[in-house]
Amino acid sequence: MTDRSQTSTVFGMGRPRAFDQDQAIRTAAELFAAHGYEGTSVDDLVNGLGVHRGSLYKVFGSKRGLYLAALRQHIDEQVLPASEALTASADLAAALGAAASTYDNGPAAGLVLLAAAEQAAHDPDVAALVAEAFGALDRAVETVLAASGQDPETVPHLAAALGATVLGLRLRSRAMPAEARPLLTLANRIGA
Repeated sequence: MTDRSQTSTVFGMGRPRAFDQDQAIRTAAELFAAHGYEGTSVDDLVNGLGVHRGSLYKVFGSKRGLYLAALRQHIDEQVLPASEALTASADLAAALGAAASTYDNGPAAGLVLLAAAEQAAHDPDVAALVAEAFGALDRAVETVLAASGQDPETVPHLAAALGATVLGLRLRSRAMPAEARPLLTLANRIGA
């Protein structure tokens, strides 16, 4: 993992502007998760990050460059650790309940799901990041299934189906929070 926690100093006309790249990426992830890629304008990013437009372009190259950095950071900081934590459970129900509550969560909750729905079909870089995130969930569920003594031939397919179920619960909780709350509560109860 690369260290993005440095402070960038961007020189141009006027005095230099310094900002924390890591924090800028984190804030951008929250904006993209809340409004989507298309729904987040460069003006939204400039205002939300507190940087000048020129600084944003000099450091990230484009809105898309910042989006890819935000998606990468969210996967590294939220999705991969949550997926890895699932493998610690020997109980499938507990692992699935935890996944329904923690996968693609955090301050930029739903960013991976939104990227899958909004950008992955026509952006191969986004598709690769989404595939990495979904693959991590599938592998974690496979690990739990294998440890529970499931038939090794069915484990990959069952893991993919259960992973899709978790993603569906996460998507539903994003789209209809009040309606999904009882489903997430039930998933946690099953896992307890």
